[in-house]
Amino acid sequence: MKTSIATVSISGELPDKLAAIAAAGFDGVEIFENDFLAFDGSPADVGKMVRDHGLEITLFQPFRDFEGMPEPHRSRTFDRAERKFDIMQQLGTDLVLVCSNVSPVSLGGIDRAAADFHELGERAAKRGLRVGYEALAWGRHISDHRDAWKLCAGPSIQISVSSLTASTRSHARSISIRSALSPMKASSSSSWRTRR
Repeated sequence: MKTSIATVSISGELPDKLAAIAAAGFDGVEIFENDFLAFDGSPADVGKMVRDHGLEITLFQPFRDFEGMPEPHRSRTFDRAERKFDIMQQLGTDLVLVCSNVSPVSLGGIDRAAADFHELGERAAKRGLRVGYEALAWGRHISDHRDAWKLCAGPSIQISVSSLTASTRSHARSISIRSALSPMKASSSSSWRTRR
């Protein structure tokens, strides 16, 4: 099993964070976008720096306020996704984390959100990329892993379950997550990952 930690979990500048992560014995790192933006270098520079520490970039995060946007926001959101995909390929990672939408402009509806993720998954697949989706407890329309699971049927889309988000709700939700993950672990066709 590989271990990975998000750069947002550690204080300091990005080079210091990567050195600390490597020294702690992690295999990989989740690059938090703010750390990347604050670094005075290109995505390729960041990718090289990560690899020079013997790490791999397991994920680029977060991509916020994606699903359920009305036009013209929806078109702009897909343009943002393509730019994120460009950065990911330059960084050398194939997985981006999308968090459930918190925008007051977003529209509800599982079918609408599922259609957005289906299209995003098709676009990601064309580039050999993957998309993880996490239901934030404070998401505007999707705030539960059971609803998030309904959106993860498209190509290159997988669910990401955060223990932090799960623990902000109730004990019943924790039990629900354990029961939901059990069949996923057993099925080789399921795409899932857990985050702490």
